Amino acid sequence: MILRRRFLLALVVFSSLRLCAPAADGGAAPSAVEVQRAQKIAAQLQLADPAKATRVRDLIARQYFELSLIHAQRDAALQTAKTLTGIAKDAAIKQARTEAEAAQDRLHPEYLARLATELTPAQIDAVKDGMTYGVLPLTFRVYQEMLPNLTADQKAQILAWLTEAREHAMDASTSEEKHGWFGKYKGRINNYLSQAGIDMKQAEKEMMARNKAATK
Repeated sequence: MILRRRFLLALVVFSSLRLCAPAADGGAAPSAVEVQRAQKIAAQLQLADPAKATRVRDLIARQYFELSLIHAQRDAALQTAKTLTGIAKDAAIKQARTEAEAAQDRLHPEYLARLATELTPAQIDAVKDGMTYGVLPLTFRVYQEMLPNLTADQKAQILAWLTEAREHAMDASTSEEKHGWFGKYKGRINNYLSQAGIDMKQAEKEMMARNKAATK
């Protein structure tokens, strides 16, 4: 029993070290750009413990690195698919995207679990916003400014969909892909509000008029 406990402890420690340390060949580690990007997000948390701040930075950088491997493999497969034609091409494209999504879906909860060992739920949300350019809080604020008479249920539904969009956008490879996820869900939100009898175009005009009057 003692040997088993020591083995499990050693396994946990090894896994933890492997997460942030480069591989023996020196290649399997986050790039300087990924570390810098992670540093900016970690700094926004203003963690008092420098050691914790470093660990959080390394977790975020490692996630960027792991995602980059998935995206590189997907993009290579998509390039190969372009050399095919007809049904074979369509099938290869679908397979490349499906495999990438599956890999991201496995990585996503593991990453959040690692963050949860260091951060509070609110801090994890801040990391998620950092990885998605703060689109969620900005968009939610704009909806509320545009539609000041939203009901509590409507606000909750809008926030739920934006939160779901953020989960997907966190794993996207480019700024365009990240914004694309929010665009997809904003379309869903706008349809939902239109079905409730809200004229979105008119609401936008009225908001712009209010903002213009406020600056005079």
